[in-house]
Amino acid sequence: MPNRRNLFFYHNHETDKSESISSLKEAAERYGFTIVKDYQDANIIVSIGGDGTFLQAVRKTGFREDCLYAGISTRGNLNLYCDFTLEDTSKMIGAIQNVELEVRRYPLIEVTVDKEAKFLCLNEFSVRSGIIKTFVMDVFIDDLHFETFRGDGMIVATPTGSTAYNKSVNGAVVDPLLPCMQVSELASVNNNHYRTLGSSFILSGDRKLSLKVVQDGNDYPIMGMDNEALSIQHVETLDITLSGKYIKTVKLKDNSFWEKVKRTFL
Repeated sequence: MPNRRNLFFYHNHETDKSESISSLKEAAERYGFTIVKDYQDANIIVSIGGDGTFLQAVRKTGFREDCLYAGISTRGNLNLYCDFTLEDTSKMIGAIQNVELEVRRYPLIEVTVDKEAKFLCLNEFSVRSGIIKTFVMDVFIDDLHFETFRGDGMIVATPTGSTAYNKSVNGAVVDPLLPCMQVSELASVNNNHYRTLGSSFILSGDRKLSLKVVQDGNDYPIMGMDNEALSIQHVETLDITLSGKYIKTVKLKDNSFWEKVKRTFL
């Protein structure tokens, strides 16, 4: 990364890690990197924390396509988005200097609420009932009515997000080289009146998924974008697609997505 020398560090202000973070910044400057205070001036954005911090770093810096993202874990173990640990900064600096890194492009989901407000997600978008009552949504794929869902809600995940909330409801783990999105149900009701597929399904990146909330008094759903809540009332229609945008992350050459999955779950 010879032309990428401006670093922006995103982290929570953990007092017990402040000394290690300061040492990391000093090491980066010794190796010719410039530490910038504004993420818009950076061409490498580094999150320090866990996978949740990485998701926040990407969101708070605007899902930039013109820079690289990297994750450093403060917990002593590597995560799905974190290829380095804060205790081993020499490994990270050495990998950058010796070009031992690869760049991975991860697709983003775009969610349009009521044909107006648009939001991006790196992991998943979730929609759930806002009260202790099931709610009903008509599910459309490319404007074709597919099913009428009644239950607690749905998750729409990217391939990288397939290992998170999606996996906890028995969704499949999907290779991130496949540009697609996965739809998983939350506690669907299946009876003589309501019938759903009953399993997760995967849509091509060229498809559009539309969820139309039936207005029966439960039309204030809780919506989540990655690990952040979306506060919009009286939602009627959600249109979900792959955005066509990608974020670029750096990873070690010997630390593929499937090696991370094995390390995390097996």
